Amino acid sequence: MDDIRKTIQAFGCSKFAPMEDFAEGKVIIQFEYRGRTVQVEASAKGYAAVWLRVNPWTNRMRRTQKEHEKRALEQGQIAVWSILRDWIKGQLTAVETGILSFEAAFLGQIMLSTGETVIERVTSQGLLAAPKEDRP
Repeated sequence: MDDIRKTIQAFGCSKFAPMEDFAEGKVIIQFEYRGRTVQVEASAKGYAAVWLRVNPWTNRMRRTQKEHEKRALEQGQIAVWSILRDWIKGQLTAVETGILSFEAAFLGQIMLSTGETVIERVTSQGLLAAPKEDRP
């Protein structure tokens, strides 16, 4: 969290608000740059589900299945902070070096006056076609 704060502060962002939603297993970061509020979310539960697919529980382990799932969620909490730190730093570096505009880098995460992000609005209104299935 401190690394994210330092990165966005060095970039010139004026506000920063980290939050964890324990019930949903999410990490949410909001920051403001030149009047544009950005909200980035990451799911620790999503990471935990992937971790459990790669590291499935077996009865040979020295912990219960419940303890194994708890460990996966703890790993997810650590990982999402690191992922967000790296992604935000990468996007801001792309903006600083002129590869992307701020709006291009964070378009989906920019907050609208309605309190939803651009991607939430686009998704709720069905403005993007569903991805085509890969066929062999």
